[in-house]
Amino acid sequence: MEGESNGRVRVSPLEIDPEQFRLLGHELIDRIAKLLESLPTRPVTRGESPLDIRKALDADRGLPSCGEDPGQLLHRAADLLFDHSLFNGHPRFWGYITSSATPIGALGELLAAAVNPNVGAWPLSPMASEIEAQTIRWIAEMLGYPQECGGLLVSGGNMANIVGFLAARQAKAGREVRTAGLGDARLRVYCSKETHTWVQKAADIAGMGTDAIRWIATNDRMQIDVSALRQQIEADRAAGERPILVVGNAGTVSTGAVDSLTDLAAICREFDLWFHVDGAYGAMAAIVPEASPQFAGLGGADSIAMDPHKWLYAPLEAGCALVRNREKLRDAFSYHPPYYHFETEAINYYDLGPQNSRGFRALKVWLALQQAGRDGYVQTIAEDIRLAGELFRQIAQTPQLEALTQSLSITTFRFIPRDLKPGGDEIEGYLDQLNNELLTRLQNSGEAYLSNAIVRGRFALRACIVNFRTTQADIEALPPLIVRIGEKTDAELRPAPLRR
Repeated sequence: MEGESNGRVRVSPLEIDPEQFRLLGHELIDRIAKLLESLPTRPVTRGESPLDIRKALDADRGLPSCGEDPGQLLHRAADLLFDHSLFNGHPRFWGYITSSATPIGALGELLAAAVNPNVGAWPLSPMASEIEAQTIRWIAEMLGYPQECGGLLVSGGNMANIVGFLAARQAKAGREVRTAGLGDARLRVYCSKETHTWVQKAADIAGMGTDAIRWIATNDRMQIDVSALRQQIEADRAAGERPILVVGNAGTVSTGAVDSLTDLAAICREFDLWFHVDGAYGAMAAIVPEASPQFAGLGGADSIAMDPHKWLYAPLEAGCALVRNREKLRDAFSYHPPYYHFETEAINYYDLGPQNSRGFRALKVWLALQQAGRDGYVQTIAEDIRLAGELFRQIAQTPQLEALTQSLSITTFRFIPRDLKPGGDEIEGYLDQLNNELLTRLQNSGEAYLSNAIVRGRFALRACIVNFRTTQADIEALPPLIVRIGEKTDAELRPAPLRR
């Protein structure tokens, strides 16, 4: 119930008095600190079923009519999360491209929520808006991109890429698509077959349809075939289609492949196309001297997507879209309803992206960038890359494992029993099945967490290291673990015709 005391103090069931807030905050921070300290000795995950999780939550329970004690609620919430989660902060989490999150980022999230600015318009978030603008400039500086570019933080890679895609559509469609629609524009976009499925979502959302995508073959390094790209563009133009956009990958999700960005930038200049780089995972490797030559063409992009919650180790969620010409973002997104009276000349982020109400994503990134500095990030990203290379070497030296690809911090491989020789549909089909089941058992074991990739048509195990907690010892433990689980799985799974 709500009420007033002496006409001056409102009593709300949602308020927590300052002393109780301090006590609850201290207790919660202590529990979080103990969790982080215990991560190396915990399983990565318990491998529980959805039914197990729902039972632990008491998922069918109805909403309580009366309020409950906030201390008890926080304690129960921590128990649920600490006992029933997959920990991407664990040193042996190498699955999807989700990094171990910085502790300062977690504290930054608390601070951001306490102030709770709406970073959609400058008057609603004066300091938060300026912190986001500075964060964008720092990211651009790290990538060797013009610091006067436009940009904003979004939810993740999908949205960052979609922002670049929509800016390209507006800039290159040759008509006012925001008011008149696409009509019979027959717009076409180009990307390699290794490109993430965000491009399908973008084509759908943009009203172009997924048939507008031209999927270009890759070479033996899993990079886009530049000659095939040129041929497809020329064929489409001859057929009356309108090419508008080429997507280059700066670190594919499956294998970490980096397209020839310099060649793609040159083709886009030649044909007057928008050049977008999906660097959601890999772009930050551009700051590492050993890796930077692969990213030589990054500065020639019209737009770049990168994710701070990947290789800047920010807590989820934090994606970033950069556009060379800031006005192209305004052209793609700006509307001014009559109830907006934000006349200030400072940046209003509702003009630059799809959101009006926006949380303060930048603070956790801004804090970590300063804690580590550029040199700290160079060191940490380089170590991730080194560990992935070391894993590849150890796999290549293990008789039951076949090393497949290694690029940036992604290594792919598969388990092959000693007495099976790869080749032929029957054996290859069984190896796909075996490695698929091996992966499931590994994930459920909690001993380490990998994901999968399809490499040259075959099912592969995939380790992606974006994890500042991973050590050499963790890497050395993986090959024997895979062999142990693989041999047991093979003994149980192999069909009679393949037994000797």
